[in-house]
Amino acid sequence: MNLHDQIGQMFTVGFDGFTAPDHILDWLRDGRIGGIILFARNVESAEQLAELTQTLHTAAKYPLTISIDQEGGVIAKMRAPSFSEIPGAMALASSANGEANAHAAYNIIGREMKAVGMNWDFAPAIDLTYNRQNPTVGTRSFGSDPESIGALATQAVKALQANGVAACAKHFPGLGDTAIDTHVALATLNAPIEQLLARDLIPYRAVIAAGIASIMTTHTVYTALDADYPATLSGVVINRMLRGELGYEGLIISDCMEMKAIADNYTPAEYAVLGALAGLDVILVSHTREAQAAAFDALLEAVESGRVPLARIEQANAQIKRMKEMCAVQPYDLSVLRSPDALETGQRIAREGVYLLRGTLPVDLTQRVVCIEFASVLDSTVVERGNMAGFAKRWNEHTGLSAMSIRVDDDDRFAEALTAAQGADCVLVTTRSAHISEKQARKAHALLAAAPSNVLVALRNPFDGTILPEAQTVICTSGDSEPQLIAAVEALLGLYPPTGLPPVTLE
Repeated sequence: MNLHDQIGQMFTVGFDGFTAPDHILDWLRDGRIGGIILFARNVESAEQLAELTQTLHTAAKYPLTISIDQEGGVIAKMRAPSFSEIPGAMALASSANGEANAHAAYNIIGREMKAVGMNWDFAPAIDLTYNRQNPTVGTRSFGSDPESIGALATQAVKALQANGVAACAKHFPGLGDTAIDTHVALATLNAPIEQLLARDLIPYRAVIAAGIASIMTTHTVYTALDADYPATLSGVVINRMLRGELGYEGLIISDCMEMKAIADNYTPAEYAVLGALAGLDVILVSHTREAQAAAFDALLEAVESGRVPLARIEQANAQIKRMKEMCAVQPYDLSVLRSPDALETGQRIAREGVYLLRGTLPVDLTQRVVCIEFASVLDSTVVERGNMAGFAKRWNEHTGLSAMSIRVDDDDRFAEALTAAQGADCVLVTTRSAHISEKQARKAHALLAAAPSNVLVALRNPFDGTILPEAQTVICTSGDSEPQLIAAVEALLGLYPPTGLPPVTLE
């Protein structure tokens, strides 16, 4: 493989649309890129996705990785009605059979990814829940206990890789202890090295021992390790900590370099060269053709000029080749998608992850009950699906009672909802991370106080139950995937007793 193609192997890129643009296909034929990342913007149906990945694989000069963020729960780009929706990390951790459920959930994810030609999952996220104000982690986290996180993540890794899908733990060395979303700004943490060693790195040791194929770095500055560069561009973090201290021998990939934490501070030419020098094997540039081209050209020039040693490129290519061999593409099989077993398993896991924070169930439907759902709250720009509503629809389907779905910023619709609540005996309010949305919290307070009795359903972070003390009955689902919405309705109607437990401290 010539130098041009070796550099190409180190880039994973994305694009808009349900079909591949001509320049992407040209780059693949030319050996200019070695991997593709897909998002919800690229997924219309299972058949379309399979056709897209087949086109990409066929065009590629070398074996290709096609990756996606398919964590389950909030972060899932392959969704119903074409794919099985699976509860996310916090819901898995909330269930009594967490490890078995994690394996079962990621087995479904791996099987369905492989069925449509995808072979690299940017999951699991193994960040600890430190800061309840963190907009990025939330229900993507397995909780606060590092040993438990390591055990659950290990099962996720084993299940994915048993299906021939490379797993990717993220976001090294951990971004749970920040309130800043690295999609919009650079985060800085002053956590001592001792905290990283004693807590954040424990899950990484577990997944490394399990043979995880790849690890993704975060765009966060850890001043105790390297005050000058974010982890993604830091040789101290990548070489001394991940390679040295943890002894990791697999592939290391950056988080997307077009996130503002990096893009607002470095040009594509700078982050490509600095990332390679720091020890990245794959550089992820998810969106812009111009940035992708500039990054490639700069790294090629840096090697030709001697700024980046050829040995560094060869090391990266050895890692890439090794991982591609373990996740080779297999014949497609769309018949496995949304199998009865997968749907039943997802629903069972969802039920096992629901818990009653306080109050009593079931809801008394002999009284006048009004259901009001807060929709479309994005915890982070990482959540692509803008309208996450659906609880109100399912409540109506199960009970025949009317329900409203309102956007946080729609004051007129909120006024209608408040009037409806004031005329009810019981108001049922569903929130989505109101603890980090002052406007949503304020409106939820007003709705809960409007009726003689009330019920709160925290559809994402369970911390909503702690900031809304007037809520008389509170149930938590730790996510709003399709089966979790159904499980919430079933719990409210008394169709099963919620037995989950929170994997984080609620005070």
